[in-house]
Amino acid sequence: MHLIFFDLDGTLLNDASEISRYTKDTLLLLKEKNIAYTVATGRTMLSARRIVDGHDFDLPQIYNNGVTVWDPKNQQLTLENLLNHTEISTVIGLALSHGITPFVNTIDEHQHFIFHAETRHDVEKDLVNKYFSRTKAKLLPLEALPTDSQVTNISMIGFADQINEMWLEVNTHPNLIAYSGPTTEGNKFRWMDIHHCRASKGNAVTNLKKQLGASNIICFGDSDNDLSMFALADESYAPENANAEIKKSASAVIGHNHKDGIAHFLRERFSL
Repeated sequence: MHLIFFDLDGTLLNDASEISRYTKDTLLLLKEKNIAYTVATGRTMLSARRIVDGHDFDLPQIYNNGVTVWDPKNQQLTLENLLNHTEISTVIGLALSHGITPFVNTIDEHQHFIFHAETRHDVEKDLVNKYFSRTKAKLLPLEALPTDSQVTNISMIGFADQINEMWLEVNTHPNLIAYSGPTTEGNKFRWMDIHHCRASKGNAVTNLKKQLGASNIICFGDSDNDLSMFALADESYAPENANAEIKKSASAVIGHNHKDGIAHFLRERFSL
């Protein structure tokens, strides 16, 4: 049994952060051939669901870099490797000391809550006003964060030099891992997402492989958070736009995500 895992941003999605018509048609062709596929993304379930809904992703889906797994058939949500109180306090303290607003993502009874301090910069305010406020997430002040919250990850956005400095510091912590990348606002800013170090796409992929009885794992990704699933995949493919490290780890480099590179590859790979 083939089982395909798609990263979203920079991989399956096009330059409009959408699944193109050509890619959608390709997914339908995969389904007709009974080739199983799902998503493995760093996005929260809330932000990704609006993209994958309507595209027949009916197998368990991996979100938050493996912290969250959603089974749409059984309507079951699984949370693993959540951040504890000490780790949460460490990340919040680090962010505030650098003048960065931490956005603490929690899940309670399938509801997504985002607790955050006062935004200080325009790029943070835009994140709240142009993105978070349009989702179903409930925004609350950081001081209202319950001590027993199920925190999946802590995200932030800021000037590149500050985020890079924090990224280096977080990745020296024994229980934490941080991923970072450029923003749509340009190279002046970067985003960062922090999880427990045991949370990874690779661990979640391994669990689903066993659960679904798959024999051949095929992964597509473009960034550092995809390395853990590339390491265990039977086949791994990086689009032309992927970073250098992920290209080096891939079985092959394929077409650019802005040009439906994954869809074109799949049609040739499986004679769709």
